[in-house]
Amino acid sequence: MKHRSTREVVEDLRRGGRLVECEDEVDSFLEMAEIQRRVYARGGPAVYFPRVRGCGFPCVSNLFGSLDQARYLFRDTLESVRRLVELKIDPQALPRHPWRYASVPLAALRMLPQRVSRGPVQAHRCRIDELPQIQSWPDDGGAFVTLPQVLSEDPEAAGNLMRINLGMYRVQLAGNQYAADEVGLHYQIHRGIGVHHRAALARGEALRVAVTVGGSPAMTLAAVMPLPEGLTELTFAGALAGRRIRMIVEPGKAPVYADADFAIRGHIVPGESKPEGPFGDHLGYYSLQHDFPVLHVERVWHREGAVWPFTVVGRPPQEDTTFGELIHELTGPIIPTVIPGVQAVHAVDAAGVHPLLLAIGSERYMPFLETTEPAELLTQAHAILGNGQLSLAKYLMIVNGADDPALRVDCVPRFLEHLLRRVDWRRDLHFQTRTTIDTLDYSGEGLNRGSKVVIAATGAPLRELPTELPGELRLPPGYHDPRVVAPGILAITAPSATGSATTGGSERATAAREFCDAFSATDPINRFPLVTLVDDARFAAERLENWLWVTFTRSNPASDIDGIAAETVHRHWGCRGSMVIDARRKPHHAPPLVEDPKIQKRVDARATRGGELAQYL
Repeated sequence: MKHRSTREVVEDLRRGGRLVECEDEVDSFLEMAEIQRRVYARGGPAVYFPRVRGCGFPCVSNLFGSLDQARYLFRDTLESVRRLVELKIDPQALPRHPWRYASVPLAALRMLPQRVSRGPVQAHRCRIDELPQIQSWPDDGGAFVTLPQVLSEDPEAAGNLMRINLGMYRVQLAGNQYAADEVGLHYQIHRGIGVHHRAALARGEALRVAVTVGGSPAMTLAAVMPLPEGLTELTFAGALAGRRIRMIVEPGKAPVYADADFAIRGHIVPGESKPEGPFGDHLGYYSLQHDFPVLHVERVWHREGAVWPFTVVGRPPQEDTTFGELIHELTGPIIPTVIPGVQAVHAVDAAGVHPLLLAIGSERYMPFLETTEPAELLTQAHAILGNGQLSLAKYLMIVNGADDPALRVDCVPRFLEHLLRRVDWRRDLHFQTRTTIDTLDYSGEGLNRGSKVVIAATGAPLRELPTELPGELRLPPGYHDPRVVAPGILAITAPSATGSATTGGSERATAAREFCDAFSATDPINRFPLVTLVDDARFAAERLENWLWVTFTRSNPASDIDGIAAETVHRHWGCRGSMVIDARRKPHHAPPLVEDPKIQKRVDARATRGGELAQYL
């Protein structure tokens, strides 16, 4: 079905048995978010909230609660989008298989956004404080829009629909120092709106921005689509929606998605900012309060019968995990055409997405010689780290596909085993220091500042990976409870981190160096190529997902990686024994997300009352 409004989406899911209704009145302060988290965790359907306390609009969550449900939403268009992707990879496929690609011309036409003078979203006007004020986590700075479609146009190409940027950037509706006609706009590094904002600043102009919510679910997915800079996301949205995306364009005003359920139109004054946040984010921690641009609101509209879609982000997996799965399904095959030699790339959701990338590459430079150490893999790794949002990765692990043609990049346990059997820590670690990292990641030296490491491995296996602790293992004082996480990976409880919370951790005690100095290259611990120092080894070893989250969200490669029998040769750092990662929480890290016990009890009580929603609570 080609939905044009969120109401149509709700009714479609209801008919398909993919929606439950919360019959009682529900509170937008923490309770709706707690319900959403539980329903998603139990594999439940979309949840419709017709009665939200103190709000005149119904809400819906979990629209993208599973990959199967996302495919259902786009069941009429997904195949034609796949055909477009196939032709992107191999344009010569069209003359060879004309019937297979018969729908492509129409799909291509739908990719062109359409200019209109008015739209359904302008049916009614309202105020910011009349919109659903949903707060997801106890220490959030206020209410946020969690599925926004933020639209801006290039100030140097005003009115050009093909130069409109669509992104999902955080929008704070209330709290902090905002006036009644202001909202906070948080966008991360490497985002398209930043290019537009800089152009507006250079011209001394306000940046015109519109925030829309709802409409076709294709707009929500397109807002997080990693498209090349300069290619508007509206084209992808049109192909996936099955109809051209209609945009209201007026001179001197921000472009507005005509079929949205809600729209906030405004402008950003040059040089003005206010505190935004905190906000419980997708890494599983709060992103802290920082100064970000303020959107001065000119108009707030909503369509007749408007429904407010929302989600909850937090430690993965959450509903936004589905976005990554569907995007990977659609765009994964394109990777080899964008980055030569790279066969596949996978952002590990359990590690917070951006902190850890896994990649399979190709060693093709010297086909007449047996490849014994990474060569072209390093070229491919740097190409990956120079490509759009992939550049936000802190850890990039890349292996040679020819070493195991059956290896899959999304099978994380097997990938780690493959790499750890082959890696040589003396040569295979390649650091980038003092560089940019994800705005939401507080493991580095400051906002957007941190480091990266490439771990490249190829060739025949160098070792077998242990799965049991050596009986003769001895740990230095203060370190205890060693546990095997996975073959070749050890987690050890270490003393709590100390130091300054205001200096980016530069004054903190370095446990990894102290730990490594207690061993020689011949000690039994070196049978484990990878050792992680954590606050709670039992928790880290309980599930691989726990270890991935702890290790890669709580470490900054340049400052937290060390090794036993470490050495620097020609400015290249490596180690002859185990590589050690200090994955403890540091004083400068952001606090993790914790649910409110009172709200949890309230939702527990709701479950005991029965109803169709109760089975998911």
